Amino acid sequence: MNLMADPQSDTEGRLRHLLTLNGLGRERIVALLDRGAALRDAYRGGTLPPLLAGRTVMNLFFEASTRTRTSFELAAHRLGAFVVNFDIANSSTSKGESLEDTLATLEAMDADAFIVRHKENGTPARFAAHARRAVIVNAGDGNHAHPTQGLLDLLTIRDHKGDVEGLNVTICGDVRHSRVARSDIHGLSALGANEIRLCGPAALLPSATEFPECRIVGSFDEALDGSDVIIMLRLQKERIEGVLGLGEAEYFAAYGLTGERLARAREDAIVMHPGPMNRGVEIADDVADGPRSVILDQVANGIFVRMAVLAELLRV
Repeated sequence: MNLMADPQSDTEGRLRHLLTLNGLGRERIVALLDRGAALRDAYRGGTLPPLLAGRTVMNLFFEASTRTRTSFELAAHRLGAFVVNFDIANSSTSKGESLEDTLATLEAMDADAFIVRHKENGTPARFAAHARRAVIVNAGDGNHAHPTQGLLDLLTIRDHKGDVEGLNVTICGDVRHSRVARSDIHGLSALGANEIRLCGPAALLPSATEFPECRIVGSFDEALDGSDVIIMLRLQKERIEGVLGLGEAEYFAAYGLTGERLARAREDAIVMHPGPMNRGVEIADDVADGPRSVILDQVANGIFVRMAVLAELLRV
């Protein structure tokens, strides 16, 4: 596969695709966050223009999703686009057609943007390398990246903290297999977070060399001390027993976020989770639904960030 030196940019250096936050840079990230906030204000004020009227956005979800696909669909609809949810199960790809041929066929139908989710790392970049005209947005690939989730997390943090710079952020759970964690780390680093702490069972943590900008902390209580932001990650239940050899109660005792544990963080610390949550495994009910939880703010911001990404890539 022949990719450009920067597969996300066009020949003039403008953002053409959104595949990862890694290397995107502070200026571009801030511009997307600012545009998301502006579109949010316009929508809530009843002045949102139909920026994508006449455009077609296709959701290509090769992996099951509810909240991400719905969020992209609402984002495109609110901007006036026509949205197609591609039926992967009954498509030609299930009959052996290559991804490149599927892309070429759909692009010939004048689709303007493809939202791609896939279980294999690099599939959105593979689409981007072969797209002739349409823009590609990565809606999550393997454990590699989920850039719009990273952006909505950054916007939510900025809403509640004013800025990301100087904050201590704790990310707890299955970091090794999390594309959300990777995008959060890249975004937080670009915006100048003071310290990013990674916590979880050793078998679910990345190597220290993968994220030299982060501090790996074995004890969840220690990781929470002085934290401004706590990001809890979903843990697939089969990994609790299959990889860790633990029961759910044992995992919760060691790494579950409870009100008592939350007291170790700063008094104004916020609690985040990309969802779906496993209550009583990663997070206690009273924390998930408590006054320091901003989980529903994340969900709402996801629509506005995705609106910003589509508007930016489609040059409107």
